[in-house]
Amino acid sequence: MTNKYSKWIWGVPLWILAIAFLAPFAWMISTALKPDVDAYKIPMQWIPDPFQWDNFSTVLSGATSVLPAFGRSVFVALLRVAGELITATMAGYAFARMSFKGRDKLFLLYLATAIIPAQLLLVPRFIYFQKLGLYDTLWALILPGMFTVLGTFLMRQFFVSQPAEFAEAARMDGANEWRVFTRIYLPLATPVMSALGILAFVWSWNDYETPLVLISNPDRYTLPLSLTNFVDEQGQIAPGLTMAASVISIVPVLIVFVVLQRRFIAAMTHTGIK
Repeated sequence: MTNKYSKWIWGVPLWILAIAFLAPFAWMISTALKPDVDAYKIPMQWIPDPFQWDNFSTVLSGATSVLPAFGRSVFVALLRVAGELITATMAGYAFARMSFKGRDKLFLLYLATAIIPAQLLLVPRFIYFQKLGLYDTLWALILPGMFTVLGTFLMRQFFVSQPAEFAEAARMDGANEWRVFTRIYLPLATPVMSALGILAFVWSWNDYETPLVLISNPDRYTLPLSLTNFVDEQGQIAPGLTMAASVISIVPVLIVFVVLQRRFIAAMTHTGIK
């Protein structure tokens, strides 16, 4: 009986929290299938009547189609993820397994940069990329995302937790540092790399501030910026079209998480994050 009641004690609050978190998504899907005039009805009409399927066809194939911006977001996210995985794994391994003077102090100094708010870096980045000729290009979004403190920290935590005997045995067989890294430790790090890949993809996919500052040409807008293009005859945001585009925008994130969720959980266990 005690076990039965304890399940209810823990289960009911969790279900309530789950419903609370899912309610905004249900509202988004409901609004995406409504005419604009029904979007602001009070009390809210959860089940659309009639279903406005044209909202999805408009955002996919209309004059303000999200598909070009969707493709640009995929391009930016994939390059940022690939770049971050390369730099984070190499830097994390160096800080964890390679001995050099000032290693720990340098790592602490690198971690300290995480306390700088990202918004403070937008203006310096704007000036920097403008002088380099990269302003208003997708590279202005890709390059900063390839180097993150969290990625290096996660990978270092993983490599520190691995037995040093692996590397010692490999070195006795004549393996150099690069071979030890790529053949022994890197294959073991795939769960953590998957978790980091998920986080990097979501951050890139949802990034609104950086494109807003560094991209001015609408033809180079990423998906978050393109969501502001859907307006009605009065120039106001069209809720049905905007929510339909938003529903489409979360599909890649859901796919990435569903495919890699087991590796994500395993990575959190390996790095000691609860």
